[in-house]
Amino acid sequence: MNDLTRRTMLQRGGMLGAILALDAVSPALAKTTPAGPPARFKAIDAALREGVARNDVAGVIAVAATPKGVVYEGAFGKANVAAGTPMTFDTVFWLLSMTKAFTATACMQLIEQGRLHLDNDAAKYLPELANPQVLEGFAEDGTPRLRPAKGAIKVRHLMTHTSGFTYSIWSEALTRYEKVTGMPDIATCKNAAFTAPLEFEPGERWEYGISMDWVGKLVEAVSDQSLEVYFRENIFVPLGMKDSGFLIGSGQKRRVATFHSRRADGGLEPAPFEMPQRPEFFMGGGGAFSTPRDYMAFLQALLNGGALHGVRILRPETVAMMMQNQIGDLNVQEMRSAQPAYSRSFDQFPGQQHKWGLSFDINMQPGPNGRSAGSISWAGLLNCYFWLDPVSQVAGALFTQVLPFHDERVVALYGEFERGLYAGLA
Repeated sequence: MNDLTRRTMLQRGGMLGAILALDAVSPALAKTTPAGPPARFKAIDAALREGVARNDVAGVIAVAATPKGVVYEGAFGKANVAAGTPMTFDTVFWLLSMTKAFTATACMQLIEQGRLHLDNDAAKYLPELANPQVLEGFAEDGTPRLRPAKGAIKVRHLMTHTSGFTYSIWSEALTRYEKVTGMPDIATCKNAAFTAPLEFEPGERWEYGISMDWVGKLVEAVSDQSLEVYFRENIFVPLGMKDSGFLIGSGQKRRVATFHSRRADGGLEPAPFEMPQRPEFFMGGGGAFSTPRDYMAFLQALLNGGALHGVRILRPETVAMMMQNQIGDLNVQEMRSAQPAYSRSFDQFPGQQHKWGLSFDINMQPGPNGRSAGSISWAGLLNCYFWLDPVSQVAGALFTQVLPFHDERVVALYGEFERGLYAGLA
């Protein structure tokens, strides 16, 4: 019995039972049949349309599905204001950290095949992780003070953000480390970014960081394929996701939603944005692009227990495991901004305990806008968001391209979308 099977058998029956029930939905019912928004969802239309009118966003798309298929699609505003191009459901968005769900899925596929194990040392697959260093602080002259880590980094630590690796956007220490050493940020897609030290002992606490970029490297090492090829062959093509990947084509470039920065006066400033197209590595933590319909197909597969349109990418028990608490007594903590131009401080459920799965945020109490306790969710730096509720059997996602992350105007629209969806479904 491998570690996946053993741990899955220990899961509580409720979550697995719900996913197994979803998996029983016939392929015909599970097909994505884009629907014009029915009258019961008119509150969502009104909220998103007003958000565009107020210049909260230049454009926004929201999509939702149940096991029977897509139940809501709404596209409002412009993908490109200068050109007058409207938002459409095949508009292309840079996902940033919503890429992590693909990388986690790839890792779990390899675990299902017995080629990878959560509780093995990551250095078994990636020797460069054999001697991790912990950043203890800085000397008076600014030199970083490092010491060897006491414990090994496990694959599980990487999948749960308990490895000790962090992101400079939410770490004063790593921001300073990058400045004094010249180490590039992970978003540059330069391999030198992987020389980053740990900020704490593996397994000591939860802190968001570059762990899933290491998982991307791990998937490549075990599969002997690049992430671009692995994702395409094992996730995107099987699910019909024709507009998803790391390397963007010319036709897709013409459909990219314009990125905007929020000005101090509340207005939006357009600017060019594109993830590196000649990367030294494919960024499993944040380098992919997709469309709302493509990404919803992926979420539907998870909602249906790992299958869509009769095609299976994960087993139901694997999906159930990904949605369970994998950090024990540790808790997800507020991500305090060290670089306000890129992100506000971020906590999806302030005042509530929330956990982490493989690799999702899990709210342990009902969410404020309708989602059930035990729902999974995450987001991307350019203010894209998704959640999946295995109890109410619904998944939703909202797409924009705005900085800084956790923009309060976009978060408010996301909340109105979620409330309107649950009200309409009820």
